[in-house]
This record gives sequence, structure tokens and C-alpha cells, in this order.
Amino acid sequence: MKNENVAVNASAVAPSTKAKNKKRKRSGSLDVQKSRMGWVFIAPFLLGFFLIYLPMIVESITFSFNNTVIQPGGYFLEPVGFANYSYAISNDPAFVTTLVGSVKELVFNVPAIVIFALFMAVLLNQKMRGRAIFRAIFFIPVIVSTGIIESIDVQNTLADAMQQVGGQEEGSIGGGGGAQIITAMDINSLLGGMRVGGGIVKYVVGLVNNVYGIINKSGVQMLIFLSGLQSISPAIYESCFIDGASAWETFWKITFPMISPMILVNAVYTVIDSFTTKTNSVMSYISSVYKSGNDEVSTAMSWMYFLIVVVLLAIVSGVLSAYVFYQRKDT
Repeated sequence: MKNENVAVNASAVAPSTKAKNKKRKRSGSLDVQKSRMGWVFIAPFLLGFFLIYLPMIVESITFSFNNTVIQPGGYFLEPVGFANYSYAISNDPAFVTTLVGSVKELVFNVPAIVIFALFMAVLLNQKMRGRAIFRAIFFIPVIVSTGIIESIDVQNTLADAMQQVGGQEEGSIGGGGGAQIITAMDINSLLGGMRVGGGIVKYVVGLVNNVYGIINKSGVQMLIFLSGLQSISPAIYESCFIDGASAWETFWKITFPMISPMILVNAVYTVIDSFTTKTNSVMSYISSVYKSGNDEVSTAMSWMYFLIVVVLLAIVSGVLSAYVFYQRKDT
């Protein structure tokens, strides 16, 4: 009897184990198919990178450590080690000044752009009439500042004339240098009783006077924040409302932690976008050095700037990753 019961139990368990094994095989094959399709999708990028971009990168690095010697019938490369890099740092003070100023501007503008984009995304995520129109209005600068429209805008003489007129208006210190919305004197009078340092006053003045640039560079970040805000379950907000939490508490306890991965993404995107824009002062200076005939020195400058941006990206990612909250989903 015991043997029969064991046989019956074995026969009852066997189909379930077979079914589980089949499910595992099916899921495994599905995962393999998904991974294969992923490689198929990124295959054009990989081919373009290894066949086009990688040889150009290797050639650029090679030129930065050599000098080009022209001779009849062609040229050859003369190894000079780090001479081009040392020349760019020690013998070109304009490059060092431009590089330091660009890094400072990048460090101060990235938090302003991310905070402004988050603030506007929270406002545009509210239920109101014409919400889609307001979203489109804030995204228009992104379209205007790309491609041929950006080239036209750079050569826009009307905008230059308006800036010159704005520099002559009252409230601008020194009577030139472009239109200013507020001045340091205005901020000092506003924050005089708070004993705010001069550095903070200068930073606030720069942000307010650069509000057009901040809005112009925060369109994509707004969309990323909006997608993150819309992915938060409304049931969480309903439970907070039932518990009596205020809007301020809900934002800092629910919205901000769940939107923190998007803050990391937007910070990294903003750094890369500032690095690749046409209005970047360092890139413009490197381009002018290249046009003057110093190809190797300009290449060395480019790689130094690239390494600095990589270090900034590593710092931003490392600092923000420590505070990013990832919601766990039951599988």
C-alpha cells in the first residue's frame, strides 16, 4: 500500500514539475529572443561606431600626441608626448580662462535648469484648462534652438540690436553688456536684512538675467519630469489625502523621492547638452584654434575638455545616485 501511495504521489507531482520545466524553457527562450532582438536593434549603432567613429577617435588621440610634419608626397607624425597638452595649459592663458569660466557656468547652471524644469513640470502636471497648450509653449524653445533655426538665430541682427538697446536702459551696471532684468543693487536691497553673502547675490542676479537661457534649455527636462510624474500611481496620492497629508508633505515625501531617478537622468542630460551646444564658449575657442592651423593643439584641448566633462558626469552621478529612490515592484 505504501508503495502504491508513493507511486500515486509521484505520478501527481510529475505533471506539475513537467509543467514548471516547460514554463522555464518557454520563459528562457523568450528571454533569449528578447536579447537577440535587442542586439538587432542596436546593431546599426554598433556598426556605425566601430566602422566610422572609433577610427576617428583613435586618429584624434594619435594626433594629440604628435606633430604633423608636411613633406613632399604626404606627411608623417612626429611623436611629442604631452607637449601639445602642456602647451595648451601653460602657453595659452585664454584657453585656461575660457575653460575655467565654462566649468563654473556649467556647475551653476545645471542645478538651476533641473530645479526650474521640475518646478514647471509639477505645475504643468496639474489639472487645468489648456494644459496641452502650456506644455507646447514651454517646449517651443527646444524646437526653435535646434538645427537651421539655431543658425538663423545666431545671425539674427534684430536680436543683437535689441540687446544693445537693452544695455542702455536704466538698471544696467556699466551701461553695456546686454539687457539685464535686475541688478546686484536690487538684490541687495531685497535681501539686505537677511545678511546674504555677495557670492549668493551674484549667483541670483546671474540666474535671473539668464532666465531666457534657462527656459530655452529646460524643455526636454520638463518632458522627462512629466513622464515621471504621470507614472506615479494616483492611489498613493489618494491614500496621502485620506491620511491628512498636506500638499507640501506629499511633494517631499512622495513626489520628490519617486521622481529622484529622473533628477539623475536630467542632470546627466543637462551636462552633456551644455557640453555639445554650439554656443559653448570652450568649443568655440577650440574651433578658432583649429582654424588658425594648430590642429594638434586644438585636438589636445578637445580631449582635456572631454575628460573634465567625464569627471563632472562621474561626480554628478555618484552624488545623486546616493539619494535616488527606486521603487520595488513585486514580480
